[in-house]
Amino acid sequence: MALRCLLVDLFEYQARDMFAAHGVPVLPGGVAETPEQAEAIARDIAGQVVVKAQVKVGGRGKAGGVKLADSPEEAKARATDILGLDIKGHVTRKVMVAKASDIAEEYYFSYLLDRSNRTFLAMASVEGGMEIEEIAVSKPEALARIPVDATVGVDRAKAEEIVDAARFPAEVRDQVIEIAIKLWEVFSAEDATLVEVNPLAKAPDGTVLALDGKVTLDENAAFRQAGHDALEDVAAADPLEAAAKEKDLNYVKLDGEVGIIGNGAGLVMSTLDVVAYAGEEFGGVRPANFLDIGGGASAQVMADGLGIILSDPAVKSVFVNVFGGITACDAVANGIVSALSMLGDEATKPLVVRLDGNNVDEGRRILAEAAHPLVTVVDTMDGAARRAAELAAA
Repeated sequence: MALRCLLVDLFEYQARDMFAAHGVPVLPGGVAETPEQAEAIARDIAGQVVVKAQVKVGGRGKAGGVKLADSPEEAKARATDILGLDIKGHVTRKVMVAKASDIAEEYYFSYLLDRSNRTFLAMASVEGGMEIEEIAVSKPEALARIPVDATVGVDRAKAEEIVDAARFPAEVRDQVIEIAIKLWEVFSAEDATLVEVNPLAKAPDGTVLALDGKVTLDENAAFRQAGHDALEDVAAADPLEAAAKEKDLNYVKLDGEVGIIGNGAGLVMSTLDVVAYAGEEFGGVRPANFLDIGGGASAQVMADGLGIILSDPAVKSVFVNVFGGITACDAVANGIVSALSMLGDEATKPLVVRLDGNNVDEGRRILAEAAHPLVTVVDTMDGAARRAAELAAA
């Protein structure tokens, strides 16, 4: 089975619920898909509420996606304003209705996967409320960056180190230490690559609360996180990606014209690059997808992959780029021939095939003997990419 290299960004309300489940202090609230539901949530809260668009993009406030409401009736009206609102190409289908709070001070706190240093990283600042990139550029000294050993995690001593490095005020220090420990529980227990709170806010009464949260989950860990399936945004999912996921294919839709099939994420990423480069010669032809079939290139896997790619109306040609290793080139070639037979009339677009590696001569012989009218075999990766781009532009 191919390794999924996908990340799942949660909506704010999902992050809030996850925080609450691990003991991170949050304000009462709920999610609504209709104005009437928003009104009911506001009535239960019985006080001023904030109605927030649930979209996975920043700038909601400036776009009119965050509004205060002093009554349940006003919450209903604000939800009516926000539901359906387009924010940077994201249509608002849900709103979170949460108890409003005055803010005395705003802080920032996060854990993330630091890929460049192959470790985890805690980042904290007493200057929250703005984008962390702005803090890092305008006042780098205000942002504490503390590496976290994955084998140790964040115990009380490490939490104290993080909080003291960020110079949190003495009056909130103990609260933030407890929150730091609980946020690490979220990060580790939920297999996250990012847990961010901005702002982590001090209310006028001195209570520290997570008022806004971002969580990104590692889908590679889905096998041990059964509850995460319910967090997927099915309504916004690309239908081709959804269909590919049902067939356990590692597929990502892109905006281009050349369908891509390869074995191994590194090879597929390189294939995207060479197709994009070759496509410049033919009016800017680009890759249409990422599809990694991994080490298995059976007829069924190949048929499933080709079926998904060929059902994309934007695809004009397909580039199958395989380096035979554990799965030899003759098995791949047999898979391609069988897949085209299985697809029958559904296969209507030209395929450019480049094979190299284990049993490459036999693989090429199988394709030559089959002599399928849609298949062109090209020996080199660059040459095959150019031919695929040329066919897509024809």
